Amino acid sequence: MQEYKIDIVLPDGNIEKANVEENTKIEELAKKYNPFFKNPIILSIYNGKLRELCKKIDRDGKIEFLTIADRDGRRTYRRSVILLLQRAVQKLYGDEVELKVLHSLGEGYYCEIINLNKSVLKLHEDDISSIKKTMDQLVQQNIPITKSSEKTQTAEEMFAGLGMKDKERLLHYRRSSRVNIYELDGIKDYFYGYMAPSTGVLRYYDVVSYEDGFVIVFPSKGSNKVEPLNTSNKLFHTLDESRDWSRMLGIGTVGALNDAISAGKGQQIMLLQEALMEEKIGRLAAVIAGDDKKKFVMIAGPSSSGKTSFANRLSIQLTAKGLKPHPVSLDDYYADREFCPKNPDGSFDFECLEALDVDQFNKDMMDLLNGMEVKMPSFNFKTGKREYRGDTLKLGDGDILVIEGIHGLNDKLSYMLPSECKFKIYISALTQLNIDEHNPLPTTDSRLIRRIVRDARTRGTNARETIAMWPSVRNGEEKNIFPYQDSADVMFNSALIYELPVLKVYAEPLLFGIGKECPEYLEAKRLLKFLDYFLPLPAEGIPNNSLVREFVGGSCFNV
Repeated sequence: MQEYKIDIVLPDGNIEKANVEENTKIEELAKKYNPFFKNPIILSIYNGKLRELCKKIDRDGKIEFLTIADRDGRRTYRRSVILLLQRAVQKLYGDEVELKVLHSLGEGYYCEIINLNKSVLKLHEDDISSIKKTMDQLVQQNIPITKSSEKTQTAEEMFAGLGMKDKERLLHYRRSSRVNIYELDGIKDYFYGYMAPSTGVLRYYDVVSYEDGFVIVFPSKGSNKVEPLNTSNKLFHTLDESRDWSRMLGIGTVGALNDAISAGKGQQIMLLQEALMEEKIGRLAAVIAGDDKKKFVMIAGPSSSGKTSFANRLSIQLTAKGLKPHPVSLDDYYADREFCPKNPDGSFDFECLEALDVDQFNKDMMDLLNGMEVKMPSFNFKTGKREYRGDTLKLGDGDILVIEGIHGLNDKLSYMLPSECKFKIYISALTQLNIDEHNPLPTTDSRLIRRIVRDARTRGTNARETIAMWPSVRNGEEKNIFPYQDSADVMFNSALIYELPVLKVYAEPLLFGIGKECPEYLEAKRLLKFLDYFLPLPAEGIPNNSLVREFVGGSCFNV
């Protein structure tokens, strides 16, 4: 039997050379080398391509192992645990119920069990314990998760017969002729990405009762430790409201959205979604206008949430309510570059609070609150210095400041401002669509695609560069934004149900431009597969005040 020469990459970066017999599964190598790693191996990169551990060695090359703590390993782990959960629910309840995996919540997914009457099955603590115990038993049995390649039409018919209508609709629009079907102990399903080889590796999770359902909790980032569920009830109810919007529009999954687009209803969906959003912004403005103590509207949210467009639309609605809003960007309060803190690698840390002149901001805001005229700064990003260009501001009875920036919710930023004068808004693109019954659509991916499209259009940054900087952006969000989201008076969801079909048209050419030799290629390939689920939708019908215009261009605002 032929042997192949394989370079095994160890955690410290060293290479161990191995002679491996033809048709040896990567899983056999993973078992041998797992003691070198802190966490269980679940996936591999074989000659530059992501490969499941069931893949057989068929040529010389290099293998890098990914554990459940690595980015792509974590995704594989989560998908596999969901299949484990499906089998546990079926063992307990049979085919009389349907599991719905709805959206991310903390370090987990919020799920509900639906009965034959299409109502949510009320679970008690004993039920939650039984689900967890059954999952544990399946893990101990180390049952294989097998993969088969099926014709797409065959898979579509199979899911139709199983009553998985959302999955049937999804596959109806797949352009590939074949799809991978995974099976665990008699349960068959289709998943958006790679899977674990067996249940034995799926040892870290928890099942926690929450609202009408439960949360399947995964290990925290970069580890195998499952922390207690830490989430925002405000966030959950914001997501729940978005689900109500989806039900109102009759579009809860990608397949349903594709049905609407193929039926020529794209323009109608755009107008309905924009009308709902405008109504919501109007109600928010009415709340602010109803309290004459509010002088500072503080807006913060993660990257590509549409903060600038939202601030402009809110300002218009505030004006309609008789107020005089004035925009203030926290970027204009950056400290001069020479005083900006630095990261360990020597680069400037523009995202930390200390990068702003917090004292000057508080002095200016308090002077405005006390009726004084204030010279307003403008930061020159070319020179790295704050400048004064003759802009002044003085607040009258109906004047209100709309302040936008990543630290807007952090009270350390506005430590001098009376709390009763502040109205804090957290904004994020919390996607209300699901890929199907068991595959929630990643909110972070939607924001990344927004940013790829915008950066290429406005900043001359290509998709490879945007993907490369995204982990740093995410780390900044987790440090500077997410910890303060629950302190907001209101959470606003800026996701639009039609946006990914629109963004697809702009993003795909940018992602195809990333070469196989680039480290960002694997992520680009994953995003292209993600976008392939959506039918395209032209941007011509999008109103010029839409948040989507901030990314694709054509906005009536200065964004």
